[in-house]
Amino acid sequence: MSTVTRLHHALPLSPAINNAVKDLDGAISKAIDAAKAAGLPQGLVVSVLHGHAHAQTHNMVKA
Repeated sequence: MSTVTRLHHALPLSPAINNAVKDLDGAISKAIDAAKAAGLPQGLVVSVLHGHAHAQTHNMVKA
């Protein structure tokens, strides 16, 4: 796991990272709102998000 970056060790975070996190959060929020408006069940939205989180975690620890 030497390729995993622990952000809490790099505090304070740069403005670029803060902006990227803010943009990511906004994009996720908009996508969730669009999915709900389209009628996707909440459980499906949660399962898709969980699947992506699991895949990203796998990518971080497989190296």
